Amino acid sequence: MQNIYRLSVIIPVYNEQATIEAVLGKVVSVNLPGQIEKQIIVVDDGSTDNTATLAEQFRSQHAEQNIVLLTNRVNKGKGAAFKMALGAATGDYVVIQDADLEYDPDEYAILLQPVISHGADVVYGSRFITDRPHRVLFFWHYMGNKFITMLSNMFTNLNLSDIETGFKLMRTAIVKDMDFQEKRFGIEPEITARISKVRAIKIYEVGISYYGRTYEEGKKINWVDGVRALYCIIRYNLFK
Repeated sequence: MQNIYRLSVIIPVYNEQATIEAVLGKVVSVNLPGQIEKQIIVVDDGSTDNTATLAEQFRSQHAEQNIVLLTNRVNKGKGAAFKMALGAATGDYVVIQDADLEYDPDEYAILLQPVISHGADVVYGSRFITDRPHRVLFFWHYMGNKFITMLSNMFTNLNLSDIETGFKLMRTAIVKDMDFQEKRFGIEPEITARISKVRAIKIYEVGISYYGRTYEEGKKINWVDGVRALYCIIRYNLFK
């Protein structure tokens, strides 16, 4: 059984003016089990729309909330935003929350359950082992995710079902001092490679909902990131 007093919610954002207020509203309103407190860390990753202004307005209007707003002057990518946010994280655990609402903040309790009940160090929210709502989208994305996960598992000797999930909850003390290198979406396989090398780490997986977006709706990951993921699996598993 693991005591957890604060959860740091890391929200990397880039040109998400359509959803930033909605996602912040949902994160603020979430009630966590055991009266766990929330720290909300928004990293505006060089947005060229009104994302930063809307985030600052929301923070000003909710001064009673523990909201930290960090800014990259130019767009660097999800990995760079995650690494910056780790430096400001004060929670016992951190969770990554995409600003596009493909993942539901109401399901933090699902991610936290293995921590509270079994002392988990890391919990992956899997889109593929669940009976929860799952938007039907791209076949080849699905097959690519399955292949990337299988290849990663071969190197890490883990039996994860979804290493590319954007819903990962991790003990802060484990990941805070890791020297993450990937600036874009390569951060996902890099995280898996690095945590798999931590001795006696407890990794769990739970089923979650997934409300994916189309490219017309603002989805950013593409086939180049898939190729980069393969490179990252080899690099961070075989080389220090």
